[in-house]
Amino acid sequence: MEDTAAAVETPVTVSTFGVSRHPDTARLVLSSPKPPGVREEFVGAVRKAFRPRASGGGGAGRTPPARWGWALTALQTVFPVLQWGRTYNFKLFRSDVMAGLTLASLGIPQSIGYANLAKLDPQYGLYTSVVPPLIYAVMGTSREIAIGPVAVVSLLLSSMVSKIVDPAVDPVNYRALVFTVTFLAGVFQVSFGLFRLGFLVDFLSHAAIVGFMAGAAIVIGLQQLKGLLGLSHFTNSTDVVSVIKAVCSALRDPWHPGNFLIGCSFLIFILATRFIGRRYKKLFWLSAISPLLSVILSTAAVYATRADKHGVKIIQRVHAGLNPSSASQIRLSGPYTVDCAKTAIICAVIALTEAIAVGRSFASIRGYKLDGNKEMIAMGCSNVAGSLSSCYVATGSFSRTAVNFSAGARSTVSNIVMSITVFIALELLMKSLYYTPIAVLASIILSALPGLIDIKEALSIWKVDKMDFLTCLGAFVGVLFGSVEIGLAVALAISFAKIIIQSIRPQVEVLGRLQGTNIFCSIRQYPVACRIPSVLTIRIDTSFLCFINSTFIKERIIEWIREEVETSDEKARERVQSVVLDMSNVVNIDTSGISALEEIHKELASLSIQMAIAGPGWQAIQKMKLAGVVDQVGGDWIFLTVGEAVEACVTMQKGTALEC
Repeated sequence: MEDTAAAVETPVTVSTFGVSRHPDTARLVLSSPKPPGVREEFVGAVRKAFRPRASGGGGAGRTPPARWGWALTALQTVFPVLQWGRTYNFKLFRSDVMAGLTLASLGIPQSIGYANLAKLDPQYGLYTSVVPPLIYAVMGTSREIAIGPVAVVSLLLSSMVSKIVDPAVDPVNYRALVFTVTFLAGVFQVSFGLFRLGFLVDFLSHAAIVGFMAGAAIVIGLQQLKGLLGLSHFTNSTDVVSVIKAVCSALRDPWHPGNFLIGCSFLIFILATRFIGRRYKKLFWLSAISPLLSVILSTAAVYATRADKHGVKIIQRVHAGLNPSSASQIRLSGPYTVDCAKTAIICAVIALTEAIAVGRSFASIRGYKLDGNKEMIAMGCSNVAGSLSSCYVATGSFSRTAVNFSAGARSTVSNIVMSITVFIALELLMKSLYYTPIAVLASIILSALPGLIDIKEALSIWKVDKMDFLTCLGAFVGVLFGSVEIGLAVALAISFAKIIIQSIRPQVEVLGRLQGTNIFCSIRQYPVACRIPSVLTIRIDTSFLCFINSTFIKERIIEWIREEVETSDEKARERVQSVVLDMSNVVNIDTSGISALEEIHKELASLSIQMAIAGPGWQAIQKMKLAGVVDQVGGDWIFLTVGEAVEACVTMQKGTALEC
């Protein structure tokens, strides 16, 4: 029996390089099945998006009936709370309650300040800390992220919507457009998640985000000069030149230094408590409640001294009660729809980028994986629901998430606790905020800005990649001296230019073999690798051989071949008889790429040089077969690996001596 089994085994040969090789491996390249087309890939992506994943957890330990299994899994996919809620206990709840209360103590004053930054009344910031966190709590996958208004998105809204309608002239119409932008941003975010378009968020590179955040932080800080100095008139522009002009112009008029004194005093207080909290970890709660303490103390001081009668600007009336419906204010038709859609897609991408970055940072610390598509859907649903209940665009806040994490949050229940606490504050405490000085709100926002400026990371980007640093610098300068959208446009333009430059001129490397192995690598990168006599091995380092780079690649390869032929003739050394194209990196190819391969083959044929192709990608080889390139080159000269291709070339050249 053993002899029979041995007789039917597929023979294995030993190559010229001493490496075992299956004789049929080269045929696998040509006999691979047809790759899926565009339609099949799209349908597959849609099915995958709507197909629920099997639950990995489970305290139940039993499989539900088949007819209900899919529905239950689908519900758990949309509402992760149904999955982790089964193992939730009182100990976790106690931790979440403490974290939620700590989060609310920071979130309430920040929300009021960010509403002011968004040029909305204070209650709208608090509304945004009630509804979106509740929706996210049952749909989101991050356990630590704190949902609510944030500085950058508030600035985006105010700077872009103010260009459509001036909030000082028509505040009602301005609010309606803000709710419309929020609704559309939510719809875009849900669409990104459902159709797995998360790659759109990746168009904003890490370097662009670092520069954008730093520029936005400085712009936000300059905007707070209005509240910090108690100025009545200010510019709607966000660029640094306009803001400085507005400040200089306003300071010519009488102003009240009491605002500046109050703002700076409490800014120092907040920063001091933050320093103490970072130095002594057990006192982290002190930095979390310092903004709320600032509001309470400053409000009491203004009320006791009647400082509002002496020029100190105060919030005045804040509407109390639950979020009113804003569904009737959303305008999906009319003259401003296109402008709202443009603003919405920018806000959607920025909000998602910030939320996913924050969520992933803390998920990695806790050792679990964040589902990006679920996060997009959860954030989108939060904003759609928020737009119907007088909220503006909400996302994950880094500062509040850090507090939530430090306070011991174990699940999204902390968001629910925070939301309930803010709602109670809306019902009971709004009248007490009448005397809250605007300068304190400015100091609270200013205290949150240092976390947005990451100088250390900018220096690291400069050290690692100068082109990335140019993207970072472009975003920073664009935001600072232009506007938020100009900064984004500059960052995207530089990023795309970088991609295009790298695509136009990809690496084309001559390969050599590492002695004693069957590994082929770049001779420039690994000088110890040696050339195989009479065989020129070239690797094409691009995933898509197409119109944008095919001419460069073709000319580079032909130039190398001619140089090799001329050099061999001059030095009377062995002439190149074979060229192996390593296409293992080439996943796809278009008609321009096909044409380039045909011209390379013609050039080689005119010089009586054999052409071999190694490891082309699935779609690439399929198109090469359809275009007839395989027939021109010859099916026997298409190989799975570079080693097999070189071996075949050496075997063809009888008597060739190997130097390595």
